[in-house]
Amino acid sequence: MLSLGSGGGKQPAKPSFVSYVTPEEINSEKEPPKKERNPDLLPGEVVFCSANPILKYTQDDLSQRGVFGTLVCTNFRVSFISDEAQAEDTTQHFKNKLYGENDIPLMCVDHIYGGYDDKKKMITGPLLKNKYPSKIIVHCKDLRVFQYCLTYTDEKDAKKIFQGVVHHCLESKSLKCVFAFSYRAHKAEMQRKWRTVMFDSIDDWNQEMKRTKGTCKLVTENQSFELFERLPQYFIVPATVTEEDFQTAKKFNGKGLPIWCWSHHSGCALFKTATLPLMQEDALSQAYMEKMLTAVAQNHLYSVKTEDLGDTLPSLQEVQLSYSKFKQFFLIDNSTEFWMSDVKWFSSLENTGWLDIIRQCLQKAMEVVECLEKENTNVLIMEEEGLDLCCVISSLVQLMLDPYYRTLAGFQSLVQKEWIAGGHNFQDRCSHLHHKDKELQAPVFLLFLECVWQLLQQHSPAFQFSETYLTVLSDSVHVPVFSTFLFNSAQQRVHMITAESPHTQRGPLNCPTVWDWSVQFDSKAQEFFINPLYTEKPRVEKSTKKSHRPKHTRQLSLPSSAFKTPPKKGFFKEETDSLKKMLRVKRLSRWMLSPDAMPQASAHEFYEAWQRRPLDYHGMVLPRLDGPAVRLWMQRYLRWIPESQILGGGGVALTSRLTELQGEVRELLRRLEHQGRGLQHTDHHHTALALQPPLPPHPLLPRGRLSSSYPFTSIRNWSYKPVIPTSMLQSLQSLTDPDIMADKEDEFTETISLV
Repeated sequence: MLSLGSGGGKQPAKPSFVSYVTPEEINSEKEPPKKERNPDLLPGEVVFCSANPILKYTQDDLSQRGVFGTLVCTNFRVSFISDEAQAEDTTQHFKNKLYGENDIPLMCVDHIYGGYDDKKKMITGPLLKNKYPSKIIVHCKDLRVFQYCLTYTDEKDAKKIFQGVVHHCLESKSLKCVFAFSYRAHKAEMQRKWRTVMFDSIDDWNQEMKRTKGTCKLVTENQSFELFERLPQYFIVPATVTEEDFQTAKKFNGKGLPIWCWSHHSGCALFKTATLPLMQEDALSQAYMEKMLTAVAQNHLYSVKTEDLGDTLPSLQEVQLSYSKFKQFFLIDNSTEFWMSDVKWFSSLENTGWLDIIRQCLQKAMEVVECLEKENTNVLIMEEEGLDLCCVISSLVQLMLDPYYRTLAGFQSLVQKEWIAGGHNFQDRCSHLHHKDKELQAPVFLLFLECVWQLLQQHSPAFQFSETYLTVLSDSVHVPVFSTFLFNSAQQRVHMITAESPHTQRGPLNCPTVWDWSVQFDSKAQEFFINPLYTEKPRVEKSTKKSHRPKHTRQLSLPSSAFKTPPKKGFFKEETDSLKKMLRVKRLSRWMLSPDAMPQASAHEFYEAWQRRPLDYHGMVLPRLDGPAVRLWMQRYLRWIPESQILGGGGVALTSRLTELQGEVRELLRRLEHQGRGLQHTDHHHTALALQPPLPPHPLLPRGRLSSSYPFTSIRNWSYKPVIPTSMLQSLQSLTDPDIMADKEDEFTETISLV
């Protein structure tokens, strides 16, 4: 209350005015200086629109604090350039050369929301005139969240930048509008140390067939895609498939034709195919399918097992719906929202079903591995198009059985073979062009990377690449610079890369592949891609190479004698007493007749038998699926949330300590070997460690306390707030409230007496 006067001798009244405006808000009311700046543009990058001043909010709380700067929209990205002088971070070794921490590639934008007072509305199309929000909230596909305030911007500039961002990020566009067609950088030669087999030539396929000792044949008649539009230029089929079969398959656009994926050292092989439409019930289609199954069976022991993945795995719509629910827990606008979601967080994640889909894919891949490894039978997996879940399962099977694909160069070659040359629909599945057909969208490739990460975190010494590599690869899918993940088919890729542009003088598309990592990172940053715990294969002395070996010398997995069963030479015939009758049912074999009983029990026995074998990281690796074995990929999903980071802990600290221990063990064994005693009593695994060189210093593990999200975060991005969950805050509040304490006095007394 204000005083009316000061009586004689009385003290002057104290002012009673209280300000409810924070100093930050007082300062922000001042009109900031208007000075527009542009980012360092890439070759071929053009600025569409810009606005200044724009306030970029911080993510720490609801106080609406931030920094002023210029918001720019180009044909490559949405970029924010701060007006404040940024101090150079000399400790940052992991920096992308194409875009910075305040840049959003246009293909990386997932959703845009408009802020109207305290409400948030998703922007789905052009708005009415004069209905522009005061805030723009951008959710990215790499799970970053950006908030821009338009309050301090001139109305004309605010409308212009809002229209520009919405139009170039969300509106449907043609493929020629993607920045890759404007990028004018010189195409650098790929680094030889991580040479990737591109599978775009006859030699690449012949070398792969020779490496795996396959007995199939290479098809080269599809170079111009006149034979099959949906199949790549070069592919491999069973040796008994004839030219007449190709002509029949041409009537079905290549569907039903078994495409070779990989050969086991025992002689059996893995194939994949697209199923014929359900209405194809005529005699021609049945005879065609019968002949294709016979061709697969004749590859080895006249045996084959088939599996329709559409019957036993979730549909693409279910995958998309599950991931859409899952990612919402990581698209956090501010720290308050993060703590509010703390209650039942893990159970909520589980209810989305995303982790269960990962578990199902790993389970299915392990069942295929069991058929190849234990039963020595050919396997034919199929789905509607043969380009989605078939790619996931076939790639996982090869990772589990073939150690070459667990190296960095081998893994990149696997992606090239099964996904790029195989014709996965990256353009539609990843929504690169923002088409409105939601049924075509599904994060299938991300699902595969999730499964690979589960194998990596369970069997880290078996993989040469790190989880940072997988995280960067998942981000690179949405960078519109590379041709690798840009197209829907091999035919579209070849046509768009070689065809002349009718509108410009640029000529054919000349952009790098994503495997040329020097475009994004320098040599020091690329060292983060290497797993420091990887166990190199020991070099065998020349004197031991002359020892007798069995016929198949490529030791990709455990000796088949561990699971030896009588070969089922008549399996295919016994299963197909009446092949025409069998073809009328959806499932072509009795492999998965009891999905709730036999397969899980059989897979468990197979896993237990594998665990009893000697440790061999260059043999077969199988995933654990029970209990909490399937975990959350924390680096990818929590790296942008400061409150979730563990200072000095997490996987980085664990990897650092394991690396030190592994180095000490190697040094001790090396000393024992030098002294000539004790080494003969060590087992095979210790001998392999002793023969390896000492672990070199690794930039992934520098000294000091690091964040669990390293190398994607730095100290200046950390939040120093007390990390107290919401539930604990409520408990502390109840303990400090006298009224609540009085009501719960009896309860506390009873609890103490029980203790």
